[in-house]
Amino acid sequence: MTDTDLGAFYRRYLDALNAYEFDRMHEFINDTVSLNGEPGTADDVIAVLKGIPDAVPDFHWELDELAIDGDRLAARLTNTGTPVKEWLGVAPRGASFKVVEYAIYQVTDGRFVKMTNVHDAEQLRNQLSA
Repeated sequence: MTDTDLGAFYRRYLDALNAYEFDRMHEFINDTVSLNGEPGTADDVIAVLKGIPDAVPDFHWELDELAIDGDRLAARLTNTGTPVKEWLGVAPRGASFKVVEYAIYQVTDGRFVKMTNVHDAEQLRNQLSA
């Protein structure tokens, strides 16, 4: 894929995430995948993703910055939402959050084979506990 193709691919992935179209995730995620350095499957990743809007029905991923280098993508996103169920060990109190996520991906044959992401969970918990 060219840089333009990878950029469009990633934006389609985010559009599907934000529409909670988890049945489409096999378009984007390889059957076997490395998730945060651990071996897994697309179904493992999808299960994690499905759990997010279950607890945070208005969860939104906003792309702030995207860098592409060959078959790798790096993204800076802003995640927002308001939990309605316990999430990350914090009971819902009506508080919303806004936190930056950094994600790195490797794409082979048009699907993610490596997915890594990190966000400041402590900052997120502090926002939810306020």
